[in-house]
Amino acid sequence: MCGIAGFYAAEESVETEPVVRRMIAAIASRGPDGTRVDRHGRITLGHRRLAVIDLTTGDQPIYSADGAAVVANAEIYNYVELRQQPEYASYPYLTKSDCETILPVHARRGRSFAGELRGMFAACVFDPQSREMLLARDRFGMKPLYYMETGQGFVFASEIKALLASGMAAPGIDAEQVHVFMYRHYTLGRNTVFDGIRRLLPGETLAVRDGRIVDRQARPTVPCEAPRPTTRDAALGQLDTVLRESIAVHCRSDVPIGLFLSGGVDSSCLLSVLAQDYRERLTTFTVGFPETVVSDERELAAMLAQQAGAEHVEVPYSAADFWESLPQIARYFDDPLIDPAILPTWKLARLAARDLKVVLSGEGGDEIFAGYGRYRRAWLRRLKQAMDRITDRRVAPLARHPGQTADTAAENTGWDAACAPACTNLQRLQARDMVDWLPHGLLGKLDKCLMAHGLEGRTPFLDAEVADFGFRLPDRLKIRGQDGKWLLKTWLQAHMPAARPFARKRGFTVPVSAWIAAKSSDLTDLMTRQPGIREYFDPEAVRAVFARPSGRAGFQAWSLLFFALWHYTYGLSRPSSDGDVFDILADAVRG
Repeated sequence: MCGIAGFYAAEESVETEPVVRRMIAAIASRGPDGTRVDRHGRITLGHRRLAVIDLTTGDQPIYSADGAAVVANAEIYNYVELRQQPEYASYPYLTKSDCETILPVHARRGRSFAGELRGMFAACVFDPQSREMLLARDRFGMKPLYYMETGQGFVFASEIKALLASGMAAPGIDAEQVHVFMYRHYTLGRNTVFDGIRRLLPGETLAVRDGRIVDRQARPTVPCEAPRPTTRDAALGQLDTVLRESIAVHCRSDVPIGLFLSGGVDSSCLLSVLAQDYRERLTTFTVGFPETVVSDERELAAMLAQQAGAEHVEVPYSAADFWESLPQIARYFDDPLIDPAILPTWKLARLAARDLKVVLSGEGGDEIFAGYGRYRRAWLRRLKQAMDRITDRRVAPLARHPGQTADTAAENTGWDAACAPACTNLQRLQARDMVDWLPHGLLGKLDKCLMAHGLEGRTPFLDAEVADFGFRLPDRLKIRGQDGKWLLKTWLQAHMPAARPFARKRGFTVPVSAWIAAKSSDLTDLMTRQPGIREYFDPEAVRAVFARPSGRAGFQAWSLLFFALWHYTYGLSRPSSDGDVFDILADAVRG
C-alpha cells in the first residue's frame, strides 16, 4: 500500500522527473517506508511505500523482462492464486510482491488486466513497446486516483494535493462543485472541486499514449443481474464460505493486523471469523464519547473483544480533540468530505498506526447486505420515493448561487446502468449507493484518515465474491420487517450470539452539534467574516445558523465550519498552521 504519481509528457523536451519528485514529496504520509522515482524517456513514475507484503524486495516501480513497469497503490489479494495458474506460473518473478503479479496479467490481458485482479488498487502499467500507459482502479473505488490533462502532458497521483504541488497547473475552485459538495457532502463522478482535476472512476481503466487519453473502459461495480432464487439455509452456507474466504485473503500480510470494532453487526462478523481463523494476536480498537450523553457501543465492543481473546484498545474522543484536530483534518482532505465520522476515524487511525500498519474494517456491509433504513423504506415504497430521501438538502439553501442538483451530478457515475431491468427496487438503490456514496464518501473517509497516518485499511465485505453473492440475494433474505441485513444478522446470531445482532442498536452519532453549540457565541461573528463563507454563502443566513446550532441547523453549522477551514488551505492557499479552529478562523479574517 502506498502513494503513486506519474507524468507522461506530450513532447520529448518536457522535463518530467522534477514534477514527479514534487508530487511524491507532497504525499509522504502514504509511504513512510521508502520512496523511488524512475524516468523512462517521456514518462516518469514515482512511488511512496508502506511495506506490508514482501518487506525486502517489494519496492516499486517493478519491471518485467521486456521493460514494462508497474506502480500501484494496491493490495492484490489473489496474487497467490494467480501465480499458481498455468498461464502465469512460468513468469520469471523477481519479487514476492503481490503487485508484481500485475505485470504478467497485463502482458496477457492488455487493457483488460484489471478484471483479473481481486483486491483494492489504483495501478499504473507502462508498456514501452506500445508506448501505452494504463491506469486502473478497483471496481469499488477503494483506492483513489486523480489526473490532469495539460498542454505539457498527462499527470496523475494518489491525492489532489500532489497535483497541486506539481506546478503543472494552478486549478481554481469550481463554484458549481462547491455547491454539489455542500449539497451532497462530497463531490462525485469525474469532477472534483478543482477546475481541471479529475478522478478516475471506480472500475475504470484509462489508456494514455503520448501524454493524451486515447481510450476508456469500465467494469461494473456489481453484477447486472436480478436476484437468484435460494433458500435460507443454502444462503447461510454460501455466506459462511464467501465471508471466511474473503477474510482469509484479506489477512495476507507480512505484518500484524488489527480490527476497528464498533460493536455493530459488520465489525462483529469480522471479529467472529478472526477469533476462529486468525492465528496471530489480534488488537481491536473502539472509539467513544465519554464526555457526552451520545450513545455508543463501547461496552459491547469491549465484551466481544474479551470473548474473542483480543487485546482491546478503547479510544476516547472529546471536545478538545474536535477543536484541536479539525484544522489538520480539513487540510489533509484535499478532496473534501463532510462526514462527522472522519473525526473519530482520524484519531483511531493515529493511535492504531503507532503499533500497526494494517487494520480491517466493516465498511461495505450496509451496502452489500442492505442495512440502511432507506433500504427498508425502498422495499415498501416506490423506488422514486426512496431516491428522494437519499439527498440531504440542509446546506444548499444557504448558497448564494446554487449549482446543479445532486441527481444531475450523479448521472456522471452511471449508477442506473449498473442494474438490469429485472433488478428489484432494492437492488437499484443498493447499486446507486455502491457507485455514489460508497466510493466518494465512505471509502474516501477511510482512505484519507488512515493513509494520513501511514495505516492501511482493508474491507473484507468489499470483496468481489462477497459483493456478487450479497447483491444477488433475494430481497426477503436482506430485509424482513424492520430488520435490514437479515441474512448477515442470522449468521452472526449463530456464530456470536453475544453480539445481539437483532437487538435495537443505539447507533453511532458524533456530537458535533453539541460541541459547536457550546462555542456558538465565539464562532458566529468569526464564521460570517470568513472569506470562503462570504464568497459562496449568504453571511446573514450563516449567522442565523450559528446563533442556534441544534437539530438541522447543527449539521449546517458543522458543514460550514468544515468548509471554512478547508477553504483556508485550498481557497486562500495559506501555509500549514498548528493552531486550533479559532486560530485558523481568526487568521483567515486577518487576511
